[in-house]
Amino acid sequence: MELRVLRYFLAVAREGSVTHAAQRLHVSQPTLSKQLKYLEEELGKKLFVRSSFSVRLTEEGMLLRKRAEDILEMVDKTEEEFKALGEINGGDIHVGAAESDGIKHLAQRVKSLQAQYPRVRVHLYSGDRSDLTERLERGLLDFAVLVESNDLLKYNHLPLPGADTWGVILRRDHPLAEKEAFLPEDLLDVPLICPRQGLQKELSDWFQEKVDRLNIVATCNLAYNGGILAREGLGLLLSFDKLVDTGAQSPLCFRPLTPPLHSKLFLVWKKYAVFSPAAKVFLNVFQEAGD
Repeated sequence: MELRVLRYFLAVAREGSVTHAAQRLHVSQPTLSKQLKYLEEELGKKLFVRSSFSVRLTEEGMLLRKRAEDILEMVDKTEEEFKALGEINGGDIHVGAAESDGIKHLAQRVKSLQAQYPRVRVHLYSGDRSDLTERLERGLLDFAVLVESNDLLKYNHLPLPGADTWGVILRRDHPLAEKEAFLPEDLLDVPLICPRQGLQKELSDWFQEKVDRLNIVATCNLAYNGGILAREGLGLLLSFDKLVDTGAQSPLCFRPLTPPLHSKLFLVWKKYAVFSPAAKVFLNVFQEAGD
């Protein structure tokens, strides 16, 4: 498979139309159609279901789309790294980050880095722990900012300052909003919205044997969306503080857990990683900060 043809395939998959993809790619429609036919013949699978005005992916086409996106992302990242070799004043750094107010410390380090190297660009990818570690393992990220967990044993890591505070986000007019803090038993008989990854460690440890008695009605990997579910009355959201608007004008409020539960953030990277010049100076900024 040629990379050029994979880019053609992705353009058609995203546009849902050979005509529109051809216009965006600045190639003729017959040329594009011929390349797609050759690709299907090469793979021995039908990739599209065609109709009069549009195309949609087959099951095989959806698999190829995922693989093609990964392949081309890695190719583009590799090209960026080679262009930056020997050019310490510029380059691209790919960082994955969990949702946390502690990301402000990452922002501060990046600001310091760019003051010295204005042409360095940081590409931030947000996700939960499993998503970030998968992308880190596949080489799509240079670094990730993760909440403390057993996963850290697999990586080199540096702590970031401070810690996030766990609590409950709920509507101000909810009867439980009168509480100043929540004990584990306070949350056993109410609908809960939980972070997709949180119950695997931090919250499970806090609830202990009561964890099996929770009434989890929804999970989310982004606190912002979880906050919308809480605002609409679906349940109480378990989350870090400062990720959802709970200010005076918000219908939501935050109440901490008791006993208090805090989680630290860490900058992590693969052991024996080979860094671009830009990634090296990025890491140096964190190491010199001595957090």
